[in-house]
Amino acid sequence: MLSEEQKLFKRDGAVVLRGLFKDWIDVLQAGIQANEQNPGQWFRDYTPNESKGRFWADYCNWQNIPPFERFIKESPAAEIAKTLMQSAQARMFHEHVLVKGPGSSKVTPWHHDAPYYPVDAKQTLSLWVPLDPVSRESAIEFIAGSHLWGKHFKAQSFNGQYYDHEGAKEEILPDIDQHREDYNILGWDLQPGDAIAFDYLTIHGAPGNLSNEHSRRAVSFRWLGDDAVYMNRGGKTSPQYPHLSERLSTGDALPEDEFPIIA
Repeated sequence: MLSEEQKLFKRDGAVVLRGLFKDWIDVLQAGIQANEQNPGQWFRDYTPNESKGRFWADYCNWQNIPPFERFIKESPAAEIAKTLMQSAQARMFHEHVLVKGPGSSKVTPWHHDAPYYPVDAKQTLSLWVPLDPVSRESAIEFIAGSHLWGKHFKAQSFNGQYYDHEGAKEEILPDIDQHREDYNILGWDLQPGDAIAFDYLTIHGAPGNLSNEHSRRAVSFRWLGDDAVYMNRGGKTSPQYPHLSERLSTGDALPEDEFPIIA
């Protein structure tokens, strides 16, 4: 099962999974609704002054949102992550809700996720699950093979400010949009039930939501494999885990209660 997808994930760092979560869309919709009604401490509205095209996000709430917890523990997501990562286990790191309303012009800049996170691992996988149809023009895009470049690029806030990671060997990301022809850029049209799996080191970005008819709701579930340990980045991370930096050192095991092994 998923042998071809496993090969593509290893080669490209991103692969589309068709129809594997069609029975879970109602559950995830309930989760997003619950999240919007009761935002977590990390909730962000990226368009507070815009009358249309709202873009909001939140994360690290799955243990307080029963539909998300059910998806993590009962859907095939953990087994799929384990298969694609070629790991013996799949550990839940966190979930990330991203909602771009109809006509949202807010762009998600090119980046990769690893430098944002206080974890060190080679076996990593984000499972990006859309709850609405997504056209290729509005789709999240990936630089094929960028997870194999052997580089970490500086984490950056939406306002353009770089994270300051003391002592980190991080580079400034090249201007991809000005040289798109130099890269193998992957993207897919998607239907509810589809998903995209990608490595934490795979460079990706997304345009605004070009649809004026429906939102682009998605939940990304971040998984870790066998080798994940805590890493002190020497500065800000996203998500922030200040309580971990107070009690853990780089290389320490991740606490099971907060980051449980699901499969």
